[in-house]
Amino acid sequence: MIILPAIDLMSGEVVRLEQGKADRKTIYSDDPVAFAKKWEEEGAEWLHLVDLDAAFSGESKNLEIVSEVTKAIEIPCELGGGIRSLRAIEKALEAGVERCIIGSMACQTPEFVEEAAEKFDSSAIAVGIDAKDGQVAIKGWVEESEWDAYDLARAVADYGAGTIIYTDISTDGMGTGPNLDAQQEMMEVLPKSVDLIASGGIGELEHLQSLAEVDGLYGAIVGKALYDGNLTLKECLSTTR
Repeated sequence: MIILPAIDLMSGEVVRLEQGKADRKTIYSDDPVAFAKKWEEEGAEWLHLVDLDAAFSGESKNLEIVSEVTKAIEIPCELGGGIRSLRAIEKALEAGVERCIIGSMACQTPEFVEEAAEKFDSSAIAVGIDAKDGQVAIKGWVEESEWDAYDLARAVADYGAGTIIYTDISTDGMGTGPNLDAQQEMMEVLPKSVDLIASGGIGELEHLQSLAEVDGLYGAIVGKALYDGNLTLKECLSTTR
């Protein structure tokens, strides 16, 4: 299982939100590139970038910063937030990211995932499934969809998504532990050809150790715990390797 440090961008700053709520924001830095370099130097294999402005509004306001990040480091990055068109994927890939995360569009038009996978290859396409009590939320988590998380996962896997990032909203940014049952069930739903990355709730080393026991889990995203100093990336990496 690999560890993906998260860099959440809002108005050019590195922030974290509790349960995805914009009014519960903590600002950590106005220098995302410095954090990207830090995580690379400390051994990260991938970075998880999120354009929160785009997630809420549908318009990317941080793509220039994303480009600066990808140029400053050697490790690959994935990007999510407001990616709702083939052109948005193209622009993100041109900015240097290796994998784009489709969220709202995967719910609204699952066939869009097939279009994207055919045009850009499955390896470049991830689907972010963000759910609370098993129900998928969209548009920066402010709207509830009609999709059950596992049904959506099956659908987008059939349409060619190479990676699923599954976030349990109720645990995100809280540090109280991941929803292990949900991640295990998602792992069982997906075909072996699709990688699963867990997100949400990691606050202690034992949380990562528990996730590492989910058979076949590809990766875990760690955010707030790193920024608050509750965990170091070195500790995370030594626990999961």
